[in-house]
Amino acid sequence: MRAIFFAAAAAVWLSASGCKTVPAVPECGSDEIGFIDYYGEPQVVKINPNIKRHGYEAQLFRREKSKMFYDGAGFSVRQGVDISRHDKDVDWKKLRAGGYDFVILRAAWRGYQSGILHEDEHFKRNIRGALDAGLDVGVYVFSQAVSDEEALEEAEFVLELIRGYSITLPVVYDPENIAWEEARTDCVSAGQFTRNAVLFCERVREAGYEPMVYANLTWQTMRLDLEQLSGCKMWYADYSDVPQTPYHFDYWQHYSPKRVPGVRRKCDVNIMIVRE
Repeated sequence: MRAIFFAAAAAVWLSASGCKTVPAVPECGSDEIGFIDYYGEPQVVKINPNIKRHGYEAQLFRREKSKMFYDGAGFSVRQGVDISRHDKDVDWKKLRAGGYDFVILRAAWRGYQSGILHEDEHFKRNIRGALDAGLDVGVYVFSQAVSDEEALEEAEFVLELIRGYSITLPVVYDPENIAWEEARTDCVSAGQFTRNAVLFCERVREAGYEPMVYANLTWQTMRLDLEQLSGCKMWYADYSDVPQTPYHFDYWQHYSPKRVPGVRRKCDVNIMIVRE
């Protein structure tokens, strides 16, 4: 899964001469964030002082092939991937042997035009394979909820799907905009997006699981009120060499130039940052 909008200072565009260029991140003050959005447009937004900062030091992140590490004292990093039916058949034991120890599986998705909720077609196969290989498992729902009722429907749907499985990592709410076509979420307000996330997370927590929200910098600053989500873990998406957000996150979906063992296609790669 890739967010439709993302903070992409590293995104490559073609100039009129055909040469590859990187859009310039706009200048901003010490209380602002400047970044380039999915469409190549510069954005400058105020940093909310009421939201917890992450405190990670940029120079302590390092990449080795498909893996990212953080060398800060008092921290450890676990390597993982996120997988859906689009990643086809996965050799889970090969993935585990390659140094990956967790996966976040797409359990369900809602059609961005039909509004119909579906189980991911490979979910049962994927969760059995991942658990048999000794991986820790979390799950996510690709949401196109437009109301309180639909957000709660998505929560109930995924809770039923994971019943009886050993889910040791978070159950994730993944709200997305669709950039390439008209979608049912096009006119959803930031307030409703936030309420959807809050209701989903509350229901997941009531059921005994750890909730988490997936968001990139655009979503963190323009689509969601992070103050209302301060009790949820954050899965941050950013394909730059270092995370651009100032806000706290627990998982980072980063860019990998390499394929990972056991997955035939390039898949999303992640780290879990653990404070020891």
